[in-house]
Amino acid sequence: MKRILTGLAALVLAWAMTTGAQAAELAVESKSCLLMEKTTGQVLYAVNEHEPLEPASVTKVMTILLTMEAIDSGSLSYDDTVTASAYACSMGGSQIWLKENEQLTVEDMLKAVCVVSANDASVALAEHLAGSAEAFVEQMNQRAAELGMADTHFVNPTGLPAKGHVTSAHDIALMSRELILNHPDIRRFTTIWMDSLRDGAFGLSNTNKLIRFYPGATGLKTGSTDAALYCLSATAERDGMELISVVMGAPTSTQRFEGAKVLLNYGFAAYGLAQAQPPQPLAPIPVTLGDQAAVTPRLAEEPTILAPKEKLAAMEVEVQMAESLSAPVAAGEEVGRMTVTSNGETLASIPLTADAAVARLSYWQIFQRCLQRAFLA
Repeated sequence: MKRILTGLAALVLAWAMTTGAQAAELAVESKSCLLMEKTTGQVLYAVNEHEPLEPASVTKVMTILLTMEAIDSGSLSYDDTVTASAYACSMGGSQIWLKENEQLTVEDMLKAVCVVSANDASVALAEHLAGSAEAFVEQMNQRAAELGMADTHFVNPTGLPAKGHVTSAHDIALMSRELILNHPDIRRFTTIWMDSLRDGAFGLSNTNKLIRFYPGATGLKTGSTDAALYCLSATAERDGMELISVVMGAPTSTQRFEGAKVLLNYGFAAYGLAQAQPPQPLAPIPVTLGDQAAVTPRLAEEPTILAPKEKLAAMEVEVQMAESLSAPVAAGEEVGRMTVTSNGETLASIPLTADAAVARLSYWQIFQRCLQRAFLA
C-alpha cells in the first residue's frame, strides 16, 4: 500500500525575460557555438559543438582552472611569489611585458591572465605550478580527460598557434562550468573591467567587453588568432541562473560578442530554474521487526529543475512512498520517489531514501519485546 501526496511546487527561483526566441532562429555567426546552464550542466542550444577547432586564448580557461584548483586545495596561495623565466617572457602576443626574473604574486599573475589574457603570465604560472610548461600541459590534458573533454588536445598553456592544439565548444563549456561551479572566487578576477599592476604603473582593461556592456556578465575568457578567428566563453547570471555561452570561429570580434549575447538572451528568456520540494513534510515510515521504529525519508539529490518557463509555470510534484517497511533497511535504500511533472510530462524523478540503517531484531530480541508488552499489559 502506498500513500500519495500531490501539490504545486512551492519555489520557482529563476524567471528572466517574458518571451524567448525559438532555438532554430538563433543567429550566431560562428563555426560552432553552445549554450549550457551551470547548475545542471544541461545544454540548451548547440551547433557543431563537437567539432575540434583552435581555441586561441580560450585555452587559458584550463590554465586558470588548474591554478584555482591548486589555490583551493591549499597547495598554492594568492600571496605566493612567481618568478618569470626567460621562456615565459618570450611568449609574445597579449602580455604584461614581464622581464626575466621579475616577480609578481600569484594573485597579480592570475589577474593578468583573466583580464588581459597575458601569455607571459600564463606560462609563468604554469612553470610555477608544474616545474615546466611541458609538465603543465600534461596536467592540462589529464584534467581534460577527467572532465570528459574528448574533443580536446592541448599543446601549450596559452592558446598560441600550435599544431594539434584543438578543443570544441562542448569541451570549452565543460571546463568553464567546472571553473565557475566549483571555484566561485574566480569572479574576483573575471568581473574586473579595469585595474592595474605594478603599483598602478601598468593598466589593465578586460578583453571581454561583455563585462561592461552585458547585464549580469560574470566572465570568462576571450581568444583570437588568424587561424582560430574570434572565440569566447562568456558567462552571465540573472535571478540565480548562470549560463555559459561559447562561440568559436566568429569572423569578427563584434560578431563573437553579439553571438554570445544572442545565446545568453535566448537562455534567460526561455528557461528558468525551479527548486522542487514535497508539498508536505515527509512523514517517517514505520519499520516492522526493526531495532528502530521508523526511518525518515530524504531526497537523494538536490531537486533543481531546469525547464522552459511555460513548463515550470505548470509544474506539479507527486510523492509516492512505502506505507511501511520490513527490517532490515539499509541507509540510503530507496523507500519512495518524488516525481515532478508539467502537463503530464515528467521533468524529474528523484528517489527518496532512508536516512539511517535499521537492523532486524533477533528472535531473542523479539521474545524480550513480547515479554515486556505482556508485562506492561
